[in-house]
Amino acid sequence: MGRPRLSEKIDTGHQNAPTRNRTHSRPHPVHSQPAALEDEIELGDGSDNIFADFGAPDAERKWLKTIIAAEIVKSLNERKMTVRQGAKLAGCDPADLQRIRNADLSRFSIDRLIKIVTALGRKVELVFSDR
Repeated sequence: MGRPRLSEKIDTGHQNAPTRNRTHSRPHPVHSQPAALEDEIELGDGSDNIFADFGAPDAERKWLKTIIAAEIVKSLNERKMTVRQGAKLAGCDPADLQRIRNADLSRFSIDRLIKIVTALGRKVELVFSDR
């Protein structure tokens, strides 16, 4: 059969699980009391658009894509559809719906997301108002 491809020798550092891959032997610190969150975090009011709150470029576009993607996922969940079933109905690739489920929306235009959500039976209405 030939030579073994893996060494039969076991490195002594890998035999004891508690000491494996440890660069130091100090125990982890234990806190006697939990830290008070209100002392560490300042809370403030935000808008409906988290992307704008954090100053993301193209915040409105990202927010709209997220809203449409949430409707796509909601439609799949309500109908108890798999990604493959939903893709067949929407006329897209199952990997596309999986990306939408994982909120990986960088590959999608708003137009493409609207086509998918309408193919899944959702009605899209745009409402314009003053800010």
